Amino acid sequence: MKMKIENRQQFLVVLTIAAFALLVGVNFILEPLGGWWSSRQAQIKELRTKVSEGQQLIKRETGIRSRWRDMQANALPANPSQAEQRFLKALDNWSRDAGAELTSIMPQWKNDSTNYLTLSCRVETGGEIGTLSRFLYTLEKGPMALKVDSLELTSRDAAGQQLTLGLEINGLALLPHDHK
Repeated sequence: MKMKIENRQQFLVVLTIAAFALLVGVNFILEPLGGWWSSRQAQIKELRTKVSEGQQLIKRETGIRSRWRDMQANALPANPSQAEQRFLKALDNWSRDAGAELTSIMPQWKNDSTNYLTLSCRVETGGEIGTLSRFLYTLEKGPMALKVDSLELTSRDAAGQQLTLGLEINGLALLPHDHK
């Protein structure tokens, strides 16, 4: 079967047009649609994750609200002098209960946010390992909104029986908000 020259030219023109249309279709239609489809799938996956996390938050709402009420109740007062007084009284009680000796307290206020104040305090106390452990345990386990940022333990005698405990403690004071 021989093809006539006219038919062959028509066939080649049609084949060229078809190849060009395929090239345009793949490069300018199919690939962008594939990219769009992939980005949509990623977006849908992200949204499903967010919905799932939101549902988990809703399920834990009562526990979260209870914890937030506890945090608000145990935060230091917004008034700096009252907060320092409460903090220093608690430190004194903890050291007395543990049998540790407070040797230095240096409080300093930081105002890093419009929502809260931070009472940063350097505390040094002395005693035996057992008394210092009790002091630290009581401080950490107490309800007051405190966080120990750093701890240094040094010996005051050659036998290592008398120790000095240096702490960097931060206390949280929540500022009241105007709820409208």
